[in-house]
Amino acid sequence: MIRKFPLLFCILALLVLPLAANAGDVLDRIVAIVNGQIILQSDWDDAQRYAAFVDGRPLDQVRTEDRKAALDQLIDQELLREQMHASDFPHVPDQEVGKRVQEIRKQYPGTETEQGWKAVLARYGLTDEELKRRVALELDVMRLVDARLRPSISIDSKTIESYYNQQLLPQLRQSGGQEVPLAEASPQIKELLTQQKMNELLVAWLQNLRSGSEIRTEPVPDSEGQLR
Repeated sequence: MIRKFPLLFCILALLVLPLAANAGDVLDRIVAIVNGQIILQSDWDDAQRYAAFVDGRPLDQVRTEDRKAALDQLIDQELLREQMHASDFPHVPDQEVGKRVQEIRKQYPGTETEQGWKAVLARYGLTDEELKRRVALELDVMRLVDARLRPSISIDSKTIESYYNQQLLPQLRQSGGQEVPLAEASPQIKELLTQQKMNELLVAWLQNLRSGSEIRTEPVPDSEGQLR
């Protein structure tokens, strides 16, 4: 994916980098520069394929808004990677990575055999090692966000009770589900509200990181050859 720390003034002189491909020589364009760190068109394409794979979507259903979201996520990911390098960050163990890979694998029928699994990976341009690397980074980012934001969040009993009465009970009644006592539902409600608050704080944190960073995006052609 993203490579480490080339100097910004050197990168600006090399906006197009030639790379070899199966069908001959192609141009791998720079699509963004984040604090002197380059993100290539190939990084962007790989990220889109991975996102489609995790979501269980065919590649031909990737939309323009999906492409933009993938680039924004790559930029945010690089900003968060910098935060990992700035501290003694404990990476996720291999067991957690393997567990997440198995969860993804179960989404696809016919992957009980290694042959079936490799065929699905190949369809999205992935290998076992590449998938594990991407999952490990994803889990590392989630761990970083959790460690940074969760300690600052406090959900009191009144907030939990309010959500129970105003959100959960009406939803259960509308769907015909069995009502759950407040005491039983409280831990799940507290975690849900904590996650919602973490999402809000994450948006603010990323905005702050972006405002203090040097970020440049380059126009690149879309699937129809138009510059975006």
